[in-house]
Amino acid sequence: MVTSSEPALRGTPVVPGVAFAPALVVRAEVSPEAIARFDAAAYADADAALAAYDDAAQAVSDGFVRKAAAASGDAANVLTAGAGLARDKGLRGAVRKHLRAGEDLLAAVHAGVEQFVTVFTGMGGLMAERVTDLRDIELRIVAHLVGEPEPGVGVPAAPCVLVAEDLAPADTAGLDPALVVALVTERGGPTSHTAIIARQLAIPCVVGVAGAMTVATGTAVLVDGTAGTVETAPDAEAAQTRVVADVAARAALASWSGPGRTADGEPVKILANVADGESARSAASAPVQGVGLFRTELSFLNRTDEPSVEEQADIYAEVLEAFGDDRYVVVRTLDAGSDKPVAYATLEGEENPALGVRGLRLSFENPGLLDRQLDAIQRAAASTGTEAWVMAPMVATVAEAAEFAAKVRARGLKAGVMVEVPSAALLAHRMLEVVDFLSIGTNDLTQYTMAADRMATDLAHLTDPWQPAVLQLIAITAEAGRRAGKPVGVCGEAAADPLLACVLVGMGITSLSMAAAAVRPVGAQLARATVDDCEDAAEAALAAADPLSARDAVRSVLA
Repeated sequence: MVTSSEPALRGTPVVPGVAFAPALVVRAEVSPEAIARFDAAAYADADAALAAYDDAAQAVSDGFVRKAAAASGDAANVLTAGAGLARDKGLRGAVRKHLRAGEDLLAAVHAGVEQFVTVFTGMGGLMAERVTDLRDIELRIVAHLVGEPEPGVGVPAAPCVLVAEDLAPADTAGLDPALVVALVTERGGPTSHTAIIARQLAIPCVVGVAGAMTVATGTAVLVDGTAGTVETAPDAEAAQTRVVADVAARAALASWSGPGRTADGEPVKILANVADGESARSAASAPVQGVGLFRTELSFLNRTDEPSVEEQADIYAEVLEAFGDDRYVVVRTLDAGSDKPVAYATLEGEENPALGVRGLRLSFENPGLLDRQLDAIQRAAASTGTEAWVMAPMVATVAEAAEFAAKVRARGLKAGVMVEVPSAALLAHRMLEVVDFLSIGTNDLTQYTMAADRMATDLAHLTDPWQPAVLQLIAITAEAGRRAGKPVGVCGEAAADPLLACVLVGMGITSLSMAAAAVRPVGAQLARATVDDCEDAAEAALAAADPLSARDAVRSVLA
């Protein structure tokens, strides 16, 4: 046991692992002295001030683009979205309005950002997640205007535990796991951008840690990304012993080579989540049996016009051919809307886009959008010889599922739908009468089930996939699949949790899809548990009163 002079801080565990190093506390701000020196009268008029804003916003956007080019997977996608937000026309219009009302440039930038912060916060759901991005962009623009370097995480001189109120995507995506051995944030939830990128980098991570910012830089910190604890000033020798044991355990995990199966030989498909050809080729080298989630929309976030069928087919073929004719790829049709606006597809001015026209709903008024995408997927499958399954996001009714499945099957492809809306889980048995498979998106299912914004720190305990209500809906869906004899997978972030993976398999889930970095830890954990162990773990989790007790109960079962 590691003793500490202070009680452990607790948060939501995101990425498992143990790390011990001095804390590096990061506070995102621009030098107050530089702001005080800023001369707002240097601009002749509002147009001159707006031109300065344009230059600064473009510089910030260009910085995101450069970082995106050096990144891959989720990190690159998050940075690309940030580049678009920095040069957003609506934000520019808000700044211009305040400048013409007589406000100075810095005040106009702040007022414009706050206008959108208020709107996004009021929308809740996925849009509220963009608030962190907006505030980060404001800081970076202000830094350019006052002649200061952009704020953010620099390159640490030695290994450290990075502690912050929250981390902007641009900072998280550029972290070096050799120097940042763990992440601790006071804000954020398990599906925030910080959490998603930390999983990709395989950095132990705990979010939503109340009191994290009271830790002083240089304080020795022990982070347990499995238990969700942060201990300050622990016994150094005991802490190092835990780290050594964790390193040995991770090395054992890294040797797992698949295929996915339990200790008594029950097969479980381990699949990868991908976004483009580059991430597909990287994932294809991992011990996976294919792709459980190809996020097609992420290739088109910066497009102002719809790509042709031929263009789409080429992009999809690049992903499919990475897996050849002995593995399969589950393609998700356009999941645009809410926090992933696509200029040629999504609606403007929705009051609550997280609950609005997104995903499959975009095709209700624009059926050609879906038809052309399905034509492109069909072409890509034919040209590569790779088996393609196709699923639709945001399906709420059996009629929607049936109509979608008919279009997919007419093209000779296997049809499925995502279970992200509670109605889809409750009607899973009827959904499976009209589709070939189901795939549970736990991020949205959790958010919609618990009615909790996943970026609200005070509600992080609700946006946890270990919540009993969420687990119950997953169990209902899995049981429907078992009775129908059809596959039911999980492609949300929950699949990347080795402990929860055993619970899901115990419920009857047949495949788990995740970031490539999580494949070996999940596969190795399953290889140590029998089917009976997994079923006992599922019973323990479903019987628990809250996420914390559920995790503790499952750890006891699988110990």
